Amino acid sequence: MQNLLPEPPATLLPAHEEADAALAAAVEQDTDEAYAEVAARFPTYSAGWAALATRALAAGQVIPAYAYARTGYHRGLDQLRRSGWKGHGPVPWSHKPNRGFLRCLYVLSRAAGEIGEADEAARCAQFLRDCDPAAGDALASH
Repeated sequence: MQNLLPEPPATLLPAHEEADAALAAAVEQDTDEAYAEVAARFPTYSAGWAALATRALAAGQVIPAYAYARTGYHRGLDQLRRSGWKGHGPVPWSHKPNRGFLRCLYVLSRAAGEIGEADEAARCAQFLRDCDPAAGDALASH
């Protein structure tokens, strides 16, 4: 059966050049402190939280990874809503400002699975696919 309702438009988060520059500097320094400084200075910037979450998960620190990812995820939801998102519809990976939120969602799914929250892990994985299947493919390949 064909869906006769139009799909909602893609949600594109605004760029945050100052935060992007701070994150690029943190990548150059490559220390926990540098990444934490980005999150503290720009607490609504999901990419900063995603970097902390990814780093923590890679170091086997599942609880901090979960907490960082959940924070970035919720901050990203706030931004999506401010950008017109109504709780569903595409959030394209191809739009770079969306990637922080999508990365948080990916790490949240993985960390939830690690702590035995299978339902949350599955919901987050499905939400990521619903936002943009390309996001899951890109993140899983890293």
